This record gives sequence, structure tokens and C-alpha cells, in this order.
Amino acid sequence: MTSLGPTNPTWVGSRRLLRQLRDIMAGPGTAQERLDLIATLIARELVAEVCSIYVRRAGDVLELFATEGLRTDAVHATRLMVGEGLVGFVAAQAMPVALADAQAHPLFAYRPETGEERYSSLMGVPIVRGGRVLGVLVIQNQTQRNYGEEEIEILETTAMVLAEMVVGGDILNLDAARNDGETAALPQRLEGVPLSPGLTMGVALVHRRRVAIERMLSDDPELEKERVRLALDALHIQLDEALERPEISAAGEHRDVLETFRMFADDRGWMRRIHEAIGLGFSAEAAVQRVQEDTRMRMAQANTALLRERLLDFEELTNRLLRQLVDDDDDAMQLPENAILVARSLGPAELLNYEPGVLRAVILEEGSANAHATIVARAMGIPLIGRLNGLLSRIETGDEVLVDAENGVVYLRPGDEVTANFELALAARGERLEAYRSLRDSPAVTQDGTQITLLLNAGLLADTNHLKETGAEGIGLYRTEIPFMMRESYPDVATQAAFYARVIEDVGDKPVVFRTLDIGGDKALPYLQGGAEENPAMGWRATRIALDRPAMMRHQLRALITACRERELSVMFPMIAQVSELDAARRLLDMELERAVGLGLAVPAHIRVGVMLEVPALAMQFENLLPRIDFLSVGSNDLVQFLFASDRGNPRLEGRYDVLAPAVLNFLKKIADSCRDSGTQLTVCGEMAGDPVAAMALLGLGYERLSMSAVGVGPVKAMVRSLSLNDLVGYQARLLHSSAPSIRRHLRGFARDHGVEV
Repeated sequence: MTSLGPTNPTWVGSRRLLRQLRDIMAGPGTAQERLDLIATLIARELVAEVCSIYVRRAGDVLELFATEGLRTDAVHATRLMVGEGLVGFVAAQAMPVALADAQAHPLFAYRPETGEERYSSLMGVPIVRGGRVLGVLVIQNQTQRNYGEEEIEILETTAMVLAEMVVGGDILNLDAARNDGETAALPQRLEGVPLSPGLTMGVALVHRRRVAIERMLSDDPELEKERVRLALDALHIQLDEALERPEISAAGEHRDVLETFRMFADDRGWMRRIHEAIGLGFSAEAAVQRVQEDTRMRMAQANTALLRERLLDFEELTNRLLRQLVDDDDDAMQLPENAILVARSLGPAELLNYEPGVLRAVILEEGSANAHATIVARAMGIPLIGRLNGLLSRIETGDEVLVDAENGVVYLRPGDEVTANFELALAARGERLEAYRSLRDSPAVTQDGTQITLLLNAGLLADTNHLKETGAEGIGLYRTEIPFMMRESYPDVATQAAFYARVIEDVGDKPVVFRTLDIGGDKALPYLQGGAEENPAMGWRATRIALDRPAMMRHQLRALITACRERELSVMFPMIAQVSELDAARRLLDMELERAVGLGLAVPAHIRVGVMLEVPALAMQFENLLPRIDFLSVGSNDLVQFLFASDRGNPRLEGRYDVLAPAVLNFLKKIADSCRDSGTQLTVCGEMAGDPVAAMALLGLGYERLSMSAVGVGPVKAMVRSLSLNDLVGYQARLLHSSAPSIRRHLRGFARDHGVEV
């Protein structure tokens, strides 16, 4: 690392260049005129014949916005795609390139309209803001020039200032852009994967909003270093206060995490890089941001889970420090009433941080059908679309958004005609939902008289309202972990008992099955950390945690017993892989019952014990398992991922394996046959229960109890009431011997030919 000081050429050159940039931007003239002056200035200061500024537009297009040295008529005429040529390569990789003989490079893309054939060497750096590449800054020389690290650093520093100009509209005027047919501000249509159904319209709200930096440059480095010191002191106080909280003060993994975070805040290398950036002429907040961008670009390339976790810690720490510097209270952000949440990815706890009823929809660059955030969104009735490539580079908070989560389409900044057509679609969907509501009080009985029980999956108090709205016959799965995820500390027994009692009161005389804590994987509790795992879905989670932390399990069971006094208690243990694990969990339940009786406390009138079948190995132990339980619930989401060894959260595997594969259906049929023979009550509470086609297949296998999110009840009931089950059973039985990867197409054909509503 180059040392910094008053005589350091990097320090001197950077500060002189930044001062001149500031003067140009504060001076007269149009945005284009000032941009032309900037290109000329950079070329002069870096002793280059050419300086060119490319800005990223809609459709991943890099447009030449200004140049010194190339033909002026090439401005706004020369365009490259991201990944095309050396300029596109810099944008795609978000890394600088410095070549003495650029034209000899295989990626060099010659554009005759620019007149750049005279120039041999090239140096380009990305214009980056908030992890997004906004453009590319390039210099060129006629002679073969070996650019040094100091020159690259000066150009990167300049690019950071240009990034703020782009974001602030100084370079790309947004009002003008809306009239330009190729800008990011124009209406756009993005296609993704529908994950939670629905149609809605609203205003974009980018998750974890960018901290606004109004002052980029400073002439007083000592003052800026002092500002950083004071902000860091305030951050230390915040962390120390967190460590002193009663629920954190005790030793354990939760405290270790915060201690590690605290040590990260004391990292001398981090502070040295911030001081170096201040020495280049940046303000304190701009220096912190520069180090953040540099670290983000480097660590984002990491292929290890440990480094990716460290990047998340670093991002959170940096954002906290930035908020201290700019006096930005993140909690004071006003959310629009019709917010469409925009993010790269989202965990269930993050989703639950937003108040119920605030979010109209969620749209993600990543996401998968069986991720727990998706499941929570379905439970809350929030439309969600994932796999929207390039979403974050095309949208800003405040943009109007139309979300078609039926077909996986998002419209950004739509025109009047698109909006009018979308409103017609909304009206049509409303009519369809009204038709489902008309079935609320009608029984779920097939055409040939088979009664099907439709239940709800729930996890929030508000979910109990859906019982009356949908006509569901009870709650087949209450996810007790969701209230835990919404708290900053572990709830005591009294708090838990009060919550469960409220659920029971709201449900009335309808049954409810409480699943004990299913945490771990992507369902993390802020106050219970188990450390990084390479494969968390198959790691320390659910009942495995509970048996390692028996006090936690006993407290939850005690709360359930207290809440269900003199009523029936149905409790279900998740992620059971061996009968011995069920026996251990059952012993904890018996201990709590004995405790309550010994204290003379009221106990449930009847207790039903069940397990969730997610681990295939458990199905091989039915001889010993079924006599021990009152009911069995199939968790199809985890079961299918374990059957196929396919991570349900991995977008690369999205759609590779279908729940309607013969392998899955044959496995499910064996479960149904075993439960029928033993008289064990059987329910499916995974996501396939709410899919009308998949639910139809389950009925054909002998399943008569389905538990699903509220949005699935109407469509599934309509399917049930239009189905002749006897016709389906014979047809589907033949398909189970197929070698096809899925029989979904055949089942859709059956539904079409037999008038079944799917």
C-alpha cells in the first residue's frame, strides 16, 4: 500500500483533481457541457490523449456520454452492451483494466465512428454506487503506456465522484430521460418466477435503502478523521449497550457473534483505508463509502460461505457508521401505504420487520419457491416474484410498479395504456376471488361424494382471520417460530402462553396443530446463533436444536400446556429423523405435564402428539413410529428437497425437480397406504397442498386432509368440488409407472378433459 502524506503524488494529484471537479460541477452550463469539461480535465491531469465517460442505460447498454479525444459525433451514438469489448468487460466484472496494448486484447471491440484506432493503451474503471455499476470511465494513450497503481487509484477516486453525479441526476437528468427511448427511467417489463400469487400495483421501496451522502469532498482531512473517530465512538457505545442487555450478557453463541462484530469495528486495516481515502480529498462519509464499495467488489467474488457471511457483517457495520456520520435515523423512514418491497434476496425475519398490511408485494433479484421467506409471504397473502435479473439496476425507491405474480411479470414505470390494461386484469381477478369467496360455506366434497378436509397454514395472529374468510375447517400447521422471529429477545413462558391462548381464542372450536420451533437454516433468531453451516437445511435446526437446548423446548411446551388448559392440545415435532428423537421430545412433554399436575395446574383435556415427515428416513421406521403418534403431517417442501438432494433455496435448481415426479408421488402413496392401514390421521401441510394440480394428485393417492396458505383454499376447493375422484384414481395410477420427470402435463390434460377447475 502506498504511504500517504503531503508529498505523495497520489495524494497531491487526487486532491487537485477533486477540487477541480467540484469547481466544474458548481459552475455554470448544462449537464452535458460540464461533463465535457470533466472529460477534458481528467485527460489533462492523467496525461492522456483520450478520456471517455460511458453511462449505463436500460437494457444493459453502455452509452458514450462525453469524450475528450474521440470524435465528438460519437457521443450518444456509440453504444456497447455490458460484457462487449473492454469497456463492457469492465462493467461486467466491476473491476479495473489497464492494458499497454489494448487493441491486441481478444475482447477489444473496434468502433470506427470513434476514431480510436490511433490509441494503443487503455485504462478503464467501473463507475460504481451501492454495488451497482453505473458506467465506465476510460482513458487512452497513443503510445503503449504501462499504467501504475497510483494512476488506477486516481481514476477510481474520480469514478466514485462521477457515480454520485449519476445517482444525483447531474449527469443523467431523469426528467429528460423519461423522454429518451433507451434510458433506465423509461417503462420496462421484467420477467421472473411467480412465487406467491397475486396482482397489485404500488410504489417501489428498495430494501436497505442507500444512505444519502450530500458532501463528497473536503479540504480539511484532519477534521474528517475526527468526525470518523467520533462516529466510531458512538457506534462502539451502541454495540456495548447491546452486549450489556440481559438476554445477551450471558455467554453463548449469540454473544460471540456480537463480540466478533465489535472486534470488526476495531479493525485497524479498515480504519487505515478510510484515513487513506480522506487523504485523497474525500469527506468522512464519502471515504467510508469508498472503502465499502472496494470491499464489496472484492468480497462479492468470494466462493466461500465464511467470506460471504463476513461481507454481510461488513455491510451492516459500514451502514451503521454512515448513518452516524450523516445523522440518518434509519428507523424514522416513512413507508408508503402501497409499498412494493424491492431487494436482491430476503430472509423471513427481514420480511417480518415490515408491519403487516404495509407491503403490497415483494419483488426479488433472487428467491426460490420453497425459501422460507416465500412461504411467509404466501402465509401473509403478499404477492412475490423472484429471479428478476437486473432488477436493482433498473429501479429506484418511488418508481411506480405493477406486479403480476400470477405470471411472474413486473412493469416498472408503466405508461397509461399498460396501467389501464392492468387495472382491467385486477378487476377480473377480483371477480375470480369473489367466486372463490362464494364457496366459503360450501363443503369440500368431490363429485362422487368424498369429503376432503381443507385446513390453513398459519403463523401470525392475523392468519386466524382467514378461517372465516376462506371457510377452512381449522389450522393444520401453526408455525410457532414466526412470532419468535419478530422479537429481539427470547419470549418468556408467560409471553408465549398469552400468545398461544390468543390463537386458541381466535380459532374458537376449530382444531389447531401447533408445530414446535422450526428454526435454523434461513429461519434464524437474532438471539440464538449456531454458527455458520455449509449446508444449513440439513444441519442444526428444528427439533435437533430443541433437544440440544431442552430448556427452550420445555418452556415452549409449558406455555402450550398453560394456554390449552382444559382443551385439546395438538403438538407436532418437526425435522424428526429417528424414532428415538420423537421419544426424547415426548419425554420433555411428559415432564411438563407431570410438573403441571404436581403444581395443581389445569392441563389440557386431551393431548395429541404428531410428527412432521420431512426426512425420508422416518418413512422407513413406520413400524415403530406410527403406534407412537396420533397424527402425521407431510412437509412436502423439505421432503422433496431431501428426496432429490436438491437445495430448495438454490436458484440454479429452480424447476429442475417437480413435486409431481413419479418418484415423489410413489413415495407419498406408500406413506398414505401405511397411515390408512394403521388408522393414523394423515395431512399434507407443504406448499403442494395449495396448488390445485398438485392437490388433485394428492387426492388421487388417498390423501383427504390438506393444509395450505389462505390464498390456496378457494382454488383447491373449486378443484375438489369439480372432481370425480374415481375417474382420477384409475388414470393417475397408470402414470405412476412413468419414467417422465413429471406428470403435471398429463394431470392438466385430465382436468381439461373432465371439467376440473385447476
